[in-house]
Amino acid sequence: MSEALDMATVAALVGDPARANILCALLDGRSLTAGELAYAAHVSPQTASGHLGKLANARLIDVTQQGRHRYYRLAGRHVAAMMESISQVVAVAQPRIRAVRISEDMRNARMCYDHIAGRLGVTLADALRENHHVEFADDGGLVTPSGETFFAKLGIDLDGARQSRRVFCRPCLDWSERRPHLAGAVGAAIARRLTELHWIARKRDGRALTITPIGWSAIERSFGCSLHDHTVPARPALRVVAG
Repeated sequence: MSEALDMATVAALVGDPARANILCALLDGRSLTAGELAYAAHVSPQTASGHLGKLANARLIDVTQQGRHRYYRLAGRHVAAMMESISQVVAVAQPRIRAVRISEDMRNARMCYDHIAGRLGVTLADALRENHHVEFADDGGLVTPSGETFFAKLGIDLDGARQSRRVFCRPCLDWSERRPHLAGAVGAAIARRLTELHWIARKRDGRALTITPIGWSAIERSFGCSLHDHTVPARPALRVVAG
């Protein structure tokens, strides 16, 4: 009974629209100020302060003081996983209760805490599986010998990823695409490396990602995949615009 009450308490916290918006704003792993989170939640700073206090007391977010500012971030990957799982349920809910609203940029490519999600994330996972670099099972995933060689050529340190306390390699069901992208330490390492290579970049506000001019052909060449479903804008910065 106590466990059920605890679940109901957390569900009630997440069920408030403003607090849900705050948690979703933190899903890319960044730390944000109270003012930034108030803007994301569409509430006043005073109202946001109350919501942040409740989330912090429930240990859903952490707070760090730096100078005059306080920065908030998710308490861990487990909170991000909870929010993504809720999104998966909402995505298959009956139309009368479905409340999914996602921009094209977010559907195209976004950060799922510390790994790549959206159509780009699914495309990369599909390519890794089709080229036999990774294998997925219901309860996890593994990197094959050819995958070890592939990741080494890409400059990804798998030994360092193995030393992490988190799951090494696992599929994560993408709630907007309904197919898995790659998560775990390997998924996070791919996101870091593609960012270091300037093949992808985070948008200034939010979780959406863009593919850079050099990244467009480099991703297709390196992963052996096609981004033909992504439309190339005329502007210099090429943005993923397909879902």
